Amino acid sequence: MCLGSLPGSAKMGGMIDMGAALEDRTKTALTAMRKILRTTELNSKRLMHETGLTPSQLIFMQMLEEEREQTAGHVASRMGITQATTTALLQKLEAQGMIQRRKGETDRRQVWLSLTEAGRKVLQIAPDGVHARFHAEFAALAEWEQAMLIASLERVAAMLGNDDLSTAAVLDATAVL
Repeated sequence: MCLGSLPGSAKMGGMIDMGAALEDRTKTALTAMRKILRTTELNSKRLMHETGLTPSQLIFMQMLEEEREQTAGHVASRMGITQATTTALLQKLEAQGMIQRRKGETDRRQVWLSLTEAGRKVLQIAPDGVHARFHAEFAALAEWEQAMLIASLERVAAMLGNDDLSTAAVLDATAVL
């Protein structure tokens, strides 16, 4: 991009005001981040209104739907969440009647999870949401575009002071799991 064609760049006697150009680019970047946050927030609210679930709970249930029964640890590792987060999700989903636990037959310490009939019904009416849309759009990108996008997003997270590697890959704006 030619410096003279930067949006909002002011020319002063043939010189370009780089401060104004940087300010415009910063504003554009912050606006894009706000759009992402707003979309995530609206998705969370819509999902909660239609199903009573948070995005994290929905994704957890969708992973359970893929197989007949799974252990909590298996689902947690696939979602990239901690055992403590998994426990909180399980407790809430079980209290809502969405999932059920079953002790292992050979190893009683092992707990198997499965969806209840109510859980399956909720999944049928649940909207796709931003997680599914992002997944589909991201998968359609060329490999180099995926890598560039990942690097850019990781850089933004680091610029904002969040280098936490344990963050789950779930777009969820709700404070409640």
